[in-house]
Amino acid sequence: MYAIGKTLVSDELFTEHFCCDLAQCGGCCCVEGDAGAPLDENELPLLEKYAPVFKKYMTVEGLLTIAADGLWSTQEKQTGIADTGSVRNKHYVTPIINGRDCAYLYKDTDGISKCAIEKAYIEKEITDFQKPVSCHLFPVRIDEHENYDAVNYFRWNICYSAVLLGDAEKIPVFRFLKEPLIRKYGEKWYEQAEDIYAILST
Repeated sequence: MYAIGKTLVSDELFTEHFCCDLAQCGGCCCVEGDAGAPLDENELPLLEKYAPVFKKYMTVEGLLTIAADGLWSTQEKQTGIADTGSVRNKHYVTPIINGRDCAYLYKDTDGISKCAIEKAYIEKEITDFQKPVSCHLFPVRIDEHENYDAVNYFRWNICYSAVLLGDAEKIPVFRFLKEPLIRKYGEKWYEQAEDIYAILST
């Protein structure tokens, strides 16, 4: 692990390779799984604000899901807090369709699953919310602790093609995620990540 600011970063962000290959995987990270993507609390009002904009890109099933369940769901998570034991907190996630697909997905002309929110952003109909930052950061996952964030590489067999492409192109995980890591932690944080990588590469 490496300390950068108030984060502890797994060495796998520097030693492992990754590059999404949507033509091979079909955007299955928007489909597979049994829970929605984590949402920061400050993203909830953005969902409310921009729902009228990105709804037009959503599937009928997604629209029915948010009509029934709302723009986000809540789940309990257990966190270990030093000296106080484990506690359960509420956290927010994207709603999912029938326990699987993200409600906010849409299919492009090639049948690839993508984010309806990001589609509106790409079309410049939204300017300050690309998509939930947890989705933008995938395959990195952030575990928030009392005094620091743990920044870890999440391995998932559905991303095997991304690992192969990352290996072929020699793209370390943290460089593939340059834009979302800067979005989350800032330019200075990323510069320190590059410094660590330079030392590891010598």
